[in-house]
Amino acid sequence: MIADLSPGLILILGALFVPLIPGRARKIYLLALPLLAGFQLYALDPGLHGQIGLFDFTLTTLRVDRLSTIFGAIFLIASFYNTIYALHERDTMQDIAALVYAGAAIGAVFAGDLITLFVFWEITAVSSVFLIWARRTRRAYHAGLRYLIIQVGSGVLLLAGTILYAARNGTIAFNDLGLVDTATTLIFFAFAIKCAFPLLHNWLQDAYPEATVTGTVVLSAFTTKLAVYALARGYAGTESLIYIGAIMTAFPVFFAVIENDLRRVLSFSLNNQLGFMVAGIGVGTPLALNGAVAHAFVHIIYKSLLFMSMGAVLHRTGTIKASELGGLYRSMPLTTIFCIIGAASISAFPLFSGFVTKSLTLSAVAENGYLISWLVLVFASAGVLEHSGIKIPYFAFFAHDRGLRCREAPTNMLVAMGIAAFFSIAIGIYPAPLYALLPYEVDYQPYTGGHVLTQLQLLLFAMLAFALLVRSGLYPEEIPSTNLNTDWIYRKAAPALIARITEFCRTVRQGAVARAQRRLERFLIHVYRHYGPDGIMARTWSTGSTVLWVAMLLGVYLFLFYV
Repeated sequence: MIADLSPGLILILGALFVPLIPGRARKIYLLALPLLAGFQLYALDPGLHGQIGLFDFTLTTLRVDRLSTIFGAIFLIASFYNTIYALHERDTMQDIAALVYAGAAIGAVFAGDLITLFVFWEITAVSSVFLIWARRTRRAYHAGLRYLIIQVGSGVLLLAGTILYAARNGTIAFNDLGLVDTATTLIFFAFAIKCAFPLLHNWLQDAYPEATVTGTVVLSAFTTKLAVYALARGYAGTESLIYIGAIMTAFPVFFAVIENDLRRVLSFSLNNQLGFMVAGIGVGTPLALNGAVAHAFVHIIYKSLLFMSMGAVLHRTGTIKASELGGLYRSMPLTTIFCIIGAASISAFPLFSGFVTKSLTLSAVAENGYLISWLVLVFASAGVLEHSGIKIPYFAFFAHDRGLRCREAPTNMLVAMGIAAFFSIAIGIYPAPLYALLPYEVDYQPYTGGHVLTQLQLLLFAMLAFALLVRSGLYPEEIPSTNLNTDWIYRKAAPALIARITEFCRTVRQGAVARAQRRLERFLIHVYRHYGPDGIMARTWSTGSTVLWVAMLLGVYLFLFYV
């Protein structure tokens, strides 16, 4: 292995040779690349590597520490089982895009300076959009365009902030930044866009559900968690993140309840889970940061598992609408089991991965006195059980039997879901290996009587509330619908406003042109009246009159000249 080679570059460079490898050999090659990158990650020594001089600055392409290593590790794990999940596909574009996207995300978490971060930041944006366009529908095309504009805009903010930061501080090192000036504020908003902060989040629900079956799974793993890493690296302890995170956990609950597209429900749920990570970063203590990082680690796994199960449903039935699904547990029993494991994990049931990580963040928020934020996080924990823990498996596999009968998911999909399910259970039962990878030493025991009892009470009350709402008919009915969010501003309101402004300008222009034409016509009529065949200027003048006029003009000229 090369000491200064980022594991992400192995995936990016390896993607260049994918079109040259045919058939079964390509599948083996695709699986081998994440494994090779994993060996490279294991062989790296802590410290700064791959330093390159650039004018008066130093690029650090490879910074190895506990924070970058754990994100690099989970990104490689996700890349491996994502590749397995997509083995049934025969789409070279998706294969290349998934590798470059994962490699760029890994390269970004190992970047030691802001310029290197920016380069990989933009590569993730450009490569990931092809996972949306690969669906090859009109909706996917337009959603991909919107996604690309927003993601590239994030990169523009990052570059602008980097330039200002370098000019002010004389360095481009990517360390703790803090919200101290314009430069760091621009960088913060660049991270905020990718992390889908409130009012900046709609690209996620707009784009992810429009991607391919496998593309959505890949997208769910990298972009937002890369932003979580960047916030943990640059803005740990920024108090405003606590309140932003609390809002992020709460508002998606209401949208997810009324959403009919189950992949869009999971996209709202992704927002919800990101809020726990952001709040932990905002607290900034070792316990809170460990909680944020650990939750990001397991979230990638169980969220992928949920997206994979819904992708399998879409692959076999051709629909992912809750109003069109139900009774699939008869046809897809293994997929049902894997979905329930993912649902239990995201709901933080004891013995599942979400329980041993989410409790770290909740404890840190409570210990530092943020009572209101803690109450919001607890409410959101109950909400996620309702919309992801219950709604997803219930309406997809149980609820009303629509008579859908199909085959079980392809073997490669089941294997990928099995790997994610294994990690979700194994980490939940025995979290010590995960805790050992966290940035700080962990002195925390999740399985105490108080933790377990409190969580079970919360979950049981949430399940009771769901059951009562369904039985009483108060639960929102699953009907075909379009639920608008703040994206209504740029998807509906802005185009309508622009159309009205355009129509107004067209009307003003037409009126101005008409008035100008009328004035020109009057002018031409006036000219014609004097210079036309019958005009005064066209008449024949006598020689005497002409001489008289010339003499008078000459006299006036001489008078003005001498005066």
